[in-house]
Amino acid sequence: MTTKPKAKKYCWRRNRQGADSADARADAISRIRKATQPTEAANDAAPATDIDAIKREGLTGRQLRVARRLAQKNGLAATSDYDAVRLLRKQGIDPFERTNLLDLAAEKARAEDLAKDKIKIQLPQTISDSSQGLPGPELSPAERRNLEIGEIQKDIARRRKRKLFALFARLAAFVLLPTLIVGTYFYRYATPMYASDSAFSILQADGGGASFGGFLAGTQYATAQDSVATQEFLESKDALVRLENDTNFSEIFKQEWIDPIQRLPQDATLEDTYKLFRRMITIGYDPSDGIIRMEVAAPSPEISVELSTLLLSYAEETINGLTELKREDQMRDARAGFELAQDERRRAQEELIELQLQGAVLDPENVLAGLRARINAIEIELQEKELQLAALLDNLRPNQAKVDGVRADIQRLEVVLAELNAEMLDASAGENSLARLSVRIQMAQADLVARDMMLQTAMEQMETTRTEANRKVRYLTVSVNPVASQEPSYPRKFENTILAFLLFAGIYLMISLTASVLREQVSS
Repeated sequence: MTTKPKAKKYCWRRNRQGADSADARADAISRIRKATQPTEAANDAAPATDIDAIKREGLTGRQLRVARRLAQKNGLAATSDYDAVRLLRKQGIDPFERTNLLDLAAEKARAEDLAKDKIKIQLPQTISDSSQGLPGPELSPAERRNLEIGEIQKDIARRRKRKLFALFARLAAFVLLPTLIVGTYFYRYATPMYASDSAFSILQADGGGASFGGFLAGTQYATAQDSVATQEFLESKDALVRLENDTNFSEIFKQEWIDPIQRLPQDATLEDTYKLFRRMITIGYDPSDGIIRMEVAAPSPEISVELSTLLLSYAEETINGLTELKREDQMRDARAGFELAQDERRRAQEELIELQLQGAVLDPENVLAGLRARINAIEIELQEKELQLAALLDNLRPNQAKVDGVRADIQRLEVVLAELNAEMLDASAGENSLARLSVRIQMAQADLVARDMMLQTAMEQMETTRTEANRKVRYLTVSVNPVASQEPSYPRKFENTILAFLLFAGIYLMISLTASVLREQVSS
């Protein structure tokens, strides 16, 4: 497919701007005169039928359009202007011959006259400047190309300027104007706030056990949980409620001279006050050194120092409460075990005393031992008397008086021995016997000894627990006390303005990128 020359569109636009029949005929005649002079010598030779050779002839756009109209007049189906020249030359028609050009111009003039006769003009028409339709000098292809390139560059420059203007307009509307509004507020309308800084830490009592927790004693990790709990308390609504009850915190920020953005409304709820409280109170915990830093902002330096002091006192009470709670938790079990050991020992003592009173003796074992000793003594004496009687009876003529006396002693000893055995039997048999009572007393004594040992162990455990609990006591130490500020700390005008500019610029950039991506997706 052959491409049409670039100069065609430009020449056709300029020809169309110009426009009545007389000018067209004059223009055509002048063009024909210029065009036939170089082609007469070329027609003497064999006409070029190759399209590439025709392109190298340097034909103007007007000559190519004339050739196309002449080919249409002769009924030749040409695919391009150069193809029309080629077909006309193959038919033996010179498209640039004077007679052919004059006929074509005359036919065009007749067509225009017929068109004017058919149109009845009833309204006055504007008359174009005839100087615009005058034929100009022919431009070479290089000049036409440079001219078109210049127009394209100018068009690109105009579009670039329009885009830059639109970009600056959007930046001014969505970035610079909001930044100007924010900066104006910070520099002219924002109420100055005075901040008081304080720092405190939570320490553990000296000393530590041999367990793994003892290795952490004295470091910031031993009190990390308490520090975090204190920070959470100071940032909670509980601290706000206590501060409201003590200083009427909300009324401080309801004063009329405070700017509307930082001022609380007269009917402010607890949630509104809490949001302002979170903005005015800044608390940070550094786990590397275990120090809690607090900054309190207020409309005046005296109020700021007062609020800081109250919050420090609340933190100290919280730490004391947590310490007392931990001590109570640790001592509860030890104290319960000690009290149980005391009750069991008291019960064992009462049981022993009751058993001793039940037998009316202090020591049933000694009673039984005494009975056994007496029985043994009687048995020994009875054996001696029996031996003595046997010795007397061994005589041929024993002394009857001695024999009767010895027999009487033996009988008396047997009676006493029987009584002692009966007493011993009574003491050893039955539910209330001394032997059973002795065994129960021995068991009660052993139980009492065991209860004494358990009571001593419980007492030692309670003392150990008390010592450990005392070692885990937490103390709040204020390292930096709040001091009244002489110059306002807030608002930070320049920093806040720059931050607002970066924020609006980032939002605009995100929206622009999103719109560009969506536009690219839709256009593709």
